[in-house]
Amino acid sequence: MPRRSTQPPPAAARTGPADEGLRIGRVLPGLMLTMLLGALDQTIMAPALPAVAGDLGGLDRMSAVITAYLVAATAVMPLYGKLGDRFGRRPVLQAAIGVFVAGAALCALAPSMPWLIAARAVQGAGGGGLMIGAQAILGEIVSPRERGRYLGLLGSAFIVAAIAGPLVGGLLVDLLTWRWIFVLHAPFGALALLTVTRTLRRLPSPPQRAPIDYAGALCLATAVTGPVLLLSTAGQHRPGWLVTTAAAVTLGAGAGWLLTARHAADPIIPLHLFRDRAFTIPAAVSFLIGFAMFGAVSYMPAFLQIALGTTATRAGVLVTALMGGAILTMTLSGRRISRTGSYRAYPIAGTAVAALGLALLAALGPTSTLAAAAAAMLLIGLGLGLVMQVMTLVAQNSAAHADLGAATSTVTFLRQIGASAGVAVVGTLITLRFTDRLPADLADRAGGVGSLSPEAVASLPSGAQEAVAVAFGQAVPPVFGYVTPLLALAFLLTLALPARPLRTTAHLAATPEGTDTRSAP
Repeated sequence: MPRRSTQPPPAAARTGPADEGLRIGRVLPGLMLTMLLGALDQTIMAPALPAVAGDLGGLDRMSAVITAYLVAATAVMPLYGKLGDRFGRRPVLQAAIGVFVAGAALCALAPSMPWLIAARAVQGAGGGGLMIGAQAILGEIVSPRERGRYLGLLGSAFIVAAIAGPLVGGLLVDLLTWRWIFVLHAPFGALALLTVTRTLRRLPSPPQRAPIDYAGALCLATAVTGPVLLLSTAGQHRPGWLVTTAAAVTLGAGAGWLLTARHAADPIIPLHLFRDRAFTIPAAVSFLIGFAMFGAVSYMPAFLQIALGTTATRAGVLVTALMGGAILTMTLSGRRISRTGSYRAYPIAGTAVAALGLALLAALGPTSTLAAAAAAMLLIGLGLGLVMQVMTLVAQNSAAHADLGAATSTVTFLRQIGASAGVAVVGTLITLRFTDRLPADLADRAGGVGSLSPEAVASLPSGAQEAVAVAFGQAVPPVFGYVTPLLALAFLLTLALPARPLRTTAHLAATPEGTDTRSAP
């Protein structure tokens, strides 16, 4: 009798006899377009905000244009994951694209700032499902073992958005008007919808299961909205009763969600997921990465321009170095994970390298060189590329098919909450430290600390510019040091990450249509 081969089966065999219409080469462009559509919206608006405020008024509500989208997108992420588990990935993703484009159309027609803010919330309600849907579909049709090789491709959507978004937004504002940013979403969204519709024709129908816990979804969304709104407006004047009311509503809604999660037949975030270290650790690491990294990196361009006196273009190049490092390690680690089936070493190394990069940022000052800042940013990017997408991969590998969408959305949801909180907390600390170090007369001449910008600094006399640069250069880097221990904690958590074999069979190939796969893989 011939000996049975011990070599792993080829990729096609491991993935299973997927339908011809679901070959990854056909499906991936639609998923990347969808992710790019959501990621681009978060970067293309930045250069347009002054023009929006000048056209519609309400300079003091300018940040609400971003906050409305952020709050709505974060609140609906868990619901989209569960809807995909219940009704199928394809129709839910199609609906998310439709809502996103409809919201963009309302933004383009906005006659006033309140209208625009409300329309941005509608757009965010669709945007929250774009990345969740794309990642969950990839988890459905590609085995975890093979999925590693596609991490870099999916991550490139974020890189393209980070680089092209501000450039495209600025060009549209300069050459046309800010409304064309939202007009552009219509053909882009139509292309994504058409591609997804044509390539995702034969996804299996989800199994019959209990109705979704919509009361729990509402409680969770309410519990998240309050803190995100308060953190996003940190540093602004708010009446005390508003903070007290928001805290009470948040606690009540959180208690309501926990109650429904314990007793509902199909909770919006199944609590049994958190009993598995292979899910709990990626979820916790994603939150810490979002808080520390996005909180710090968001303020690096301002530091480079105000403290080190570089131009916006050079600051953008340094941010590109971070993105380039991330895409490099994301691609290389993904290929290695697919080849070896081992993933544990990458997040361990990634959190350590990112912590080192953040510590180097904390050591910068008004006299630091751009080369030192670039080296620190590159290290951060190299570390991020080894962690972020791998955490999603590990969480998906630990989840049963019935909980795939919930697991995917929960990890992304926690990372988004961490990023929102990190940006707000880091920004508040920077403002407080800068205010303490900047003479009051200089702050008044620059239009106030809250409205300080590189352009405002450039309008000051040379002596005043130097004083502002020194104050800002002394205020910002130590705040990066404050959040570095969070990455050290993430490093310790990755040491406890279990090293489990990655499944070599996709859910699509392993699950007959209509079969429940609630048991763990």
